[in-house]
Amino acid sequence: MKNASTASGASVSDAASKNEPTLQRGLQNRHIQLIALGGAIGTGLFLGIGPAIQMAGPAVLLGYGVAGIIAFLIMRQLGEMVVEEPVSGSFAHFAWKYWGPFAGFLSGWNYWVMFVLVGMAELTAAGIYMQYWLPDVPTWVWAAAFFIIINAVNLVNVRLYGETEFWFALIKVLAIIGMIGFGLWLLFSGHGGEHASIDSLGRYNGVFAPGWPGVGLSLAGR
Repeated sequence: MKNASTASGASVSDAASKNEPTLQRGLQNRHIQLIALGGAIGTGLFLGIGPAIQMAGPAVLLGYGVAGIIAFLIMRQLGEMVVEEPVSGSFAHFAWKYWGPFAGFLSGWNYWVMFVLVGMAELTAAGIYMQYWLPDVPTWVWAAAFFIIINAVNLVNVRLYGETEFWFALIKVLAIIGMIGFGLWLLFSGHGGEHASIDSLGRYNGVFAPGWPGVGLSLAGR
């Protein structure tokens, strides 16, 4: 009787575990890599860099360097923790585990609110871009249109989302490489005019023309 009850309990447990929802891998490594790379290349580079350069001048590179080092160290530490304990909760889980339930709750919801705000900023930036070609169409129309398209892609299928992110991120990467190459060509070929030269770094009060406060404001304002 004991063996029968044990076997019955095991079968019930196996059936319950089969009915539990599980995660399935729908993205390949190329999708994940380009999603991460494309997520780091957004309006902060194409649109937001203008005010940062105005505040800091050429020294904006220092601000980007400091922010990059901080981000690298944080992601390195998070990567070590994920490898040691692979869970689906990411940093919110680790905050809950090591700092307490309130820290986990707060970090998770802060992350959600941050992405809602960032998403709205990205949609607004997309509307600003489109107004360059179609200035008569209001920005909110483009923002609403892109909002619908992006949500449709996310809700249809994870593989479709991965492919869409992959190709659009690849376009952004190639565009940046092309801009860098074109800028170097203008700089060293002499076709960029008198203002496009390395000597400009020494003009207009040098690299730190606005001073250190400008570098700090550019770092905080991006």
